[in-house]
Amino acid sequence: MPGMIAGPDFFVKSHYKISENYGRGAARRRGAIARRLDLAYNAGIDCFFTPPLPLPAMSTPVPPPLHPAALGFVRVAVASPELRVADVPFNVQAILAAMQSAAAQQARLILCPELCLTSYSCGDLFYQPTLLDAALAALAPLAEATRLHDMAAVVGLPVAVAGRLYNCAAFLAAGQVLGLTPKTYLPTTNEFYEQRWFTSGRLAGFDQVSLGGWESVPFGCDLLFAARNLPGCIFGVEICEDLWAVEPPSGAMALAGATILLNLSAGNELLGKADYRRDLVRQQSARCLAAYAYAGAGPGESTTDTVWAGHSLIAENGALLVETARFHFDTQMALADIDVQRLQHERWRNATFAAARPHRAFRTLTFDLPGEVQAITALLRPGLSRTPFVPADPLRRAEHCREILDIQATGLARRLRHTAAASVVLGLSGGLDSTLALLVTVRARACLGLPREGIVAITMPGLGTSERTRHNAAALAAALGVTLRVIPIAAAVRQHFADIGHDERVHDVTYENAQARERTQILMDVANQVGGLVVGTGDLSELALGWLTFNGDHMSMYHVNAGVPKTLVRSLIEFVAEHEVDAAAAAILHDILATPISPELLPLNAAGGVEQRTEDAIGPFELHDFFLFYTLRHQFPPAKVFALARQAFAGAYAEAEILRWLDLFYRRFFSQQFKRSAMPDGPKVGSVALSPRGDWRMPSDASPALWLQETAHLAAIFNY
Repeated sequence: MPGMIAGPDFFVKSHYKISENYGRGAARRRGAIARRLDLAYNAGIDCFFTPPLPLPAMSTPVPPPLHPAALGFVRVAVASPELRVADVPFNVQAILAAMQSAAAQQARLILCPELCLTSYSCGDLFYQPTLLDAALAALAPLAEATRLHDMAAVVGLPVAVAGRLYNCAAFLAAGQVLGLTPKTYLPTTNEFYEQRWFTSGRLAGFDQVSLGGWESVPFGCDLLFAARNLPGCIFGVEICEDLWAVEPPSGAMALAGATILLNLSAGNELLGKADYRRDLVRQQSARCLAAYAYAGAGPGESTTDTVWAGHSLIAENGALLVETARFHFDTQMALADIDVQRLQHERWRNATFAAARPHRAFRTLTFDLPGEVQAITALLRPGLSRTPFVPADPLRRAEHCREILDIQATGLARRLRHTAAASVVLGLSGGLDSTLALLVTVRARACLGLPREGIVAITMPGLGTSERTRHNAAALAAALGVTLRVIPIAAAVRQHFADIGHDERVHDVTYENAQARERTQILMDVANQVGGLVVGTGDLSELALGWLTFNGDHMSMYHVNAGVPKTLVRSLIEFVAEHEVDAAAAAILHDILATPISPELLPLNAAGGVEQRTEDAIGPFELHDFFLFYTLRHQFPPAKVFALARQAFAGAYAEAEILRWLDLFYRRFFSQQFKRSAMPDGPKVGSVALSPRGDWRMPSDASPALWLQETAHLAAIFNY
């Protein structure tokens, strides 16, 4: 039979046997399962099974730190099985095959389309007891397959109860039917006429049913299914048209706690409908701060008047994770690891979600979500980029860069208008951050219609300034047409060393910070001279790590780069070089981009080269920006940040090195909060920001002990 499960399988009825490994109540369970499978056999369903797996232990083992469940991930499959209209035995085999395939890919739940046991397009055949009985009987082998394959499944079927027909979703796990959710909204327009056969679940006057050998199965539109063994993993189920309603049931389900919304659908295909469906699923996931899994019926449905495409997809909080190809007759499936922990965090920090309440009560049914504890494999997460602040797509990256530059420039222009400052003063070192600050300042002055000559760029060569950065600073100022002042600081710093009694041969933090504070003093005093405003140059990554001198480059009158991480600074300069300046200026910008990052506060080597390199001291900025994004944007714990970094940077850094820099990230992030608590104003440009006024409120004396304990635990486990 097409779609049959491959392998050493055996028939139901005289050719099946029930596992002896059931424990307490084995005889009763064997008898109940046998009766249900007999119903399936009598309905003409020759179901195939792989040999039974042992049931999980009574107490679920605790997953290791980097297991997907410990990190809050659950792998879900959406399937559009190959189906035939009204051929229940064929359809069951196709669904069983899909379940086996999903289980082989470590899915813990599979979602199938609306009325998939019978097919959606049966028409008046839904009145036939033969069809209804066969669909009901098919639940037995499918439920048993959830036990054998150690996964949960949600399938669609028609159910006759109390003289009415309901379009239902059956939630199956551990060999049982945990509940039946009937469809709420029944379309009866154009090609749809479901009210001819079905009754809305809102009109059901009961909350449980007995069917197919199962007693007291919960029934209703008010069911949620909560996994005891995965905190925060709560499933809500709606069916097709429910999503297209003005108030989808999934909205109330989300407010009641559902983090994963499941939709069994049989929406036909029309020109442009796939885009609309994709946006609908994505937007509902965003609106509900949830994951939304959608399984659509495929081309095996009747094409008498309409065509189905088999469009299945999964979205998470507004982002499309995965989708199937359309218009394929064979079974199509897509899998994704849904981040339940992330969804919980998004809800905790969203005041609007916290203030809302569901307009109805829900019954929450608890169960153990099947799935063995296994070592982590590659997570099925699209877009796990090494540079989460920087879009990979060039066109999207260019759009982001243009908008960020506009945000920065507008923020500065507004401050210049308010202060009526005649000039702008900034320190130009020939490095990345001061270059971006100058480009933004030029843009802001142009926005106000002010000449570039009013920008006073000051380069202040010191005890470790290289010829390369000195030349690039001067060349860039000339190329952009701004006023350049060169004020050497070596003599002033040496005088300061003499004043405080510091030995110049001791290259410690005093040696370095004295230079940074001397430069800030010059900038502030020149600003007083010219009636100007000092623009800060440091970036978001440096703020996170505290890689700036308190009351030195830490201070300014407006901090234009405060919301821009180092990896994004590079992209912004590249964008300007490629799109907004002439060839001569672009060449200078590209050389600045190629210059190693250094504060240039230590003496040069014998060859006149820079010995001090920032990333040698504190680690690669691409790693720290990755840590920063997932620690602040999603509030992930160290183990999860490490697991994601390990996957994203595989082959680029050794795992021990990633963990070492992660440990340093937490140490510096906590210890340097006092600098952020006193940081100047500056524009927020993205979802991660560290302003103590607008975004990040943290005590300066908070302890990092818990975070460092977790990194130490990881190091001990993996023997790094």
